[in-house]
Amino acid sequence: MDDRETLMTTSRREFLERAASVAVGVPAIAALAGACGRRAGDVPGAGSPALGSIEPELSIYNWSDYIASNVVPDFEREFGVKVTYDTFESGEEMVAKLQAGATGYDLIVCTDYLLPVLTERDLLAPLSRRYLTNLGNIGPLFRKLAFDPEDNYTVPWAWGMSGVAWRTDRVQPPPEGWGVFLDPRFRGKMTMLDDQRDVIGAFLRYRGHSLNSIDPSELEVARQDAVMAKANLKAYISAPVKSQLIAGDVWIAQLWDGDAAQSKQEQPAISWMLPKEGAAMYIDSLVVPRAAPHPRAAHEFMNFVLRPEVAASIATAIGYGTPNQAAMPLIPNPVPYPSKAELARIELQKDLGRASGLWDELWTRIKTA
Repeated sequence: MDDRETLMTTSRREFLERAASVAVGVPAIAALAGACGRRAGDVPGAGSPALGSIEPELSIYNWSDYIASNVVPDFEREFGVKVTYDTFESGEEMVAKLQAGATGYDLIVCTDYLLPVLTERDLLAPLSRRYLTNLGNIGPLFRKLAFDPEDNYTVPWAWGMSGVAWRTDRVQPPPEGWGVFLDPRFRGKMTMLDDQRDVIGAFLRYRGHSLNSIDPSELEVARQDAVMAKANLKAYISAPVKSQLIAGDVWIAQLWDGDAAQSKQEQPAISWMLPKEGAAMYIDSLVVPRAAPHPRAAHEFMNFVLRPEVAASIATAIGYGTPNQAAMPLIPNPVPYPSKAELARIELQKDLGRASGLWDELWTRIKTA
C-alpha cells in the first residue's frame, strides 16, 4: 500500500517510467486506484482554512473548447452561483494577463510547466482540502507531480499530447513526423500551433533534442527549421484551426490530440498521430489565484467537477484524457494512457527559468521572419 500511495513522485522522468511499469493501460490504472482507496491526504484536514459561506458569483478562466456544455449550467442550478466564463488560446497569454495585474478570476486552468511561474510569483492560493471531499477520485499517476509535489495548489483537469492531425482524404501516405512541415508539397495547407513551446519544441525533437532544451546551438537550429517551415504554413493558429481542418481548407496541422478528436466527430477523415521523433505531454490543472474574490465558490466548483459523472461528461466532450480514475467506466471511449512505445517518445514540458527570455527572443524572430 505504501508503494502505491507514493506512486506519483516529484520527477517527470519517474512519472513516465512508473506509468510504463504499471502497464499504462486504463484497466491497470483503474485497478491500481481501486486497490489504494482514499489517500490520507484526501481526507479533509483540520489545518485547511475555512472559507466561509459560498459566494453568489464565480469567475473561471479556461482554454477554449475545454469543458462540456452542461457543466456550468448544472453547477449554477445546483449551487445558486452565477458563473462568468472566459477563455484563452495560450498559456503564455493567461500568465501575461495575470502578471499584468488582472484580478477577478476565481479559477484558472493552468498547464504544468507554467505552475512554477505562478507559484514563484506568489500568484496562487493554497487549496483548502476540507472542501475537496472528492479529491480521492484522482488517479495516483496524477498526484504529487514535480510542479506541485505536495498537491498544495492543483486539482488535475485533463491531460493530453501534441502531435500532427491530417486529412486522410487529402494526404497520402500519412505523415510520420515533424518533417512534414518542411515539405513544400503542402504549402499553404498546413498550420502549426500559435505557441512557442509547441513549435520550437517540435523542431527540437525533430533534431533529436529535448523539447526543454536551453542549449543555444540546439535552439538556433530549431529556429532555422521553424523559419523554413513557416514558408509552408497557412498560419500559426491553435484551437480555431479545427474548423479549417473540418472544411478541408487545412490538410495538416500541429494539434493537440483532444482537439483532433473533437474535429473527427464532425469530419471522420481527420486522423491524429504522435510524431516518430516524439512530442509534448501535458497535464492541465485547476488553480485558485491568491486574489480570487470568491474562493469558497471556487472550491465548490472544483469538488463538483471531481464527481465521476461530471468528470466523465467533460472528458467525453473535449476528447482529452481524464485524470479522474472514478470517471473512466462512465466514458464511452476513454483516452488510454500512453503505451510503452509512446512513453519513450514523449516529454512533459518544464519551466525554462532564466532561459525563458532566450525562447521568447527566438519566437519573436520566428514570427517576424
